[in-house]
Amino acid sequence: MTNPLVVVMGVSGSGKTTVGTSLAERLGVPYAEADDFHPPENVAKMASGVPLDDEDRRPWLDSIAAWLKGQDGEGGVVTCSALKRSYRDRLRRAAPELFFLHLDGSAELISARLDGRKGHFMPPDLLRSQIETLEPLELDEQGAVVPIDGTPEETAELAVAAVPR
Repeated sequence: MTNPLVVVMGVSGSGKTTVGTSLAERLGVPYAEADDFHPPENVAKMASGVPLDDEDRRPWLDSIAAWLKGQDGEGGVVTCSALKRSYRDRLRRAAPELFFLHLDGSAELISARLDGRKGHFMPPDLLRSQIETLEPLELDEQGAVVPIDGTPEETAELAVAAVPR
């Protein structure tokens, strides 16, 4: 059996990086941070408080899809908001065996986390647009929803338990 290929998804501030790095370490697979795949124009747009649209996300998703396809049986964990079904479908075309972990929590909890976060280009004001854009995993999508109301360690444990191996 090959190592799992996982996308840790959710809105900004849901803990994707924290959980994703921990999950990759525990699974012994490579890790990639979705923010690193954004072209500079996307970062500038978000930093100025303007939400990305589908056209902005297209090259970003294509870069993540190329990374996923390049894992070729090695497995891996990548963070990606993957807010819409169409985004997840685009990633699945590159790697049909993808497993999505949706980190899910209340808007109040995530907003409080964003308010305490320093040095990230994504302003807390864009949270509402992400929540409005989010399309939860559908029954035919391979994945699991992981609540984020515990500690980061507890959330990482739930994530590890959810990934099929």
